[in-house]
Parts: sequence; structure tokens; C-alpha cells
Amino acid sequence: MLAGEGAVLIWNDIAPEGRDEFYAWHLGEHMPERVGTPGFRRGRRYIRDDAATAPEFFTLYETDTPQVLVGQDYLQRLNAPTPWTKSATQAFRNTSRALTRVRASFGPGQGGMLATLRFDIADERRAQVERLLAEEVLPRVAALPRVTGAHLCLTDASASGERTAESRDRTDILAAPERAVLVEGCGAADVRAGVDAALAALGDAVRGEPVVGVYRLEYCRLKTPWTAG
Repeated sequence: MLAGEGAVLIWNDIAPEGRDEFYAWHLGEHMPERVGTPGFRRGRRYIRDDAATAPEFFTLYETDTPQVLVGQDYLQRLNAPTPWTKSATQAFRNTSRALTRVRASFGPGQGGMLATLRFDIADERRAQVERLLAEEVLPRVAALPRVTGAHLCLTDASASGERTAESRDRTDILAAPERAVLVEGCGAADVRAGVDAALAALGDAVRGEPVVGVYRLEYCRLKTPWTAG
């Protein structure tokens, strides 16, 4: 299961010239800063493991509640970016950031592989599809022998679209998906099978093109006295 009831989901590419700075900043400053924010429990960064068109990196932050993501502590961070943050984010491309509520979360723990499914649903089908995923599909996926977790996250569109000092002048930011399914597990085929099961259940309820990415864990930052930053 995810570590809390809220989650920040970030997909992005990095321009080649900013790659080394991105790694140094993300490991040395940014993730410690984010996980050190009150209400944040854990941060994880993944790198794409397949040849799909999804962005290369996926970052996941887990929070106590969705309210943490619109609270003053987090907003103060977003409105006071460090000089290194301003420099490193200039290399970001194709960035999509969703502030979400965890609608459903199943499974025994964290996996080394993770697949993300980003999708929107026709308005009249939303309640039906969310219930189907949360109550039937994802519990079955999480019970598979090589799957460690299956989660449904619902985006707060207003909060996700709000521009802060950190994002106001950036041109790389795209719209956030309305919903996302995350499947964690032991291997790429295992997590891909999980999102394929979710896609099959969605059927013609999906509006537009869903986006699937398969990712491998690069780094995990826990909220402990010696790692919180």
C-alpha cells in the first residue's frame, strides 16, 4: 500500500545538457527538501525501463493526506524555490505534475518496478469506473504473485494547475491527467500486465489516449531524522 492518503505524481524528461545537474540536485537537495516538508512521508524516483513514449522519469511523493498538498508548508516551499531549483528545472521537458487523493491502494509493499497508466474518463462514467477499479480490478491485480501494489489516484485539477514561484515562468509544464493507476512489482512484465488489466476494464470509458510507462526504481528517500533534510 502507499504510505499515505495523498500523493504527488510527476512525469518529466530532461534535456541532455541538464542531466548531470538534475541527478545532483534531485538527490542532494530537492528530494530531501520535499520529504522534509511536514506531512510528506516518502519520495521515490523511477527511470523509464521500456521504449514507450512516456517521459523518462517518474517521481512519487506520498503524503499523510491530500490536504498536505494544499497546505501552507508545501506552498511555502513552492513559492520560495532555491537558486539550484531554478537552475535545474530549466532542463525539464514534458512535465506533468498531479496532486492527488489516493482512492484505493492494495498490496504488501514497495516494488522495484512500477507501471503508470494516465487516463481521463468520460464524465458520465467516472463513478462507475472508479468503483470498478477500486473494488474489483485493482484488488485482483494486487493479489498476483509478483505484484506488490496496485493504486488508484484521483487528481485535484485546481491545485495541480496552480502556478507558484517555482513553476510560474516554466514552459515545460503540461496538463495533469485526471486519474492514474500505479502498479508495483518484481518485473517489467508483471507491472505491465497489471496496467493492461486496468486498461481492459476501462474499455470505451477512456476519453482520449491513455499513456502507459514502465519504470525502474532509482532512489527512495524515507522520512527519518537522518534523511528528512
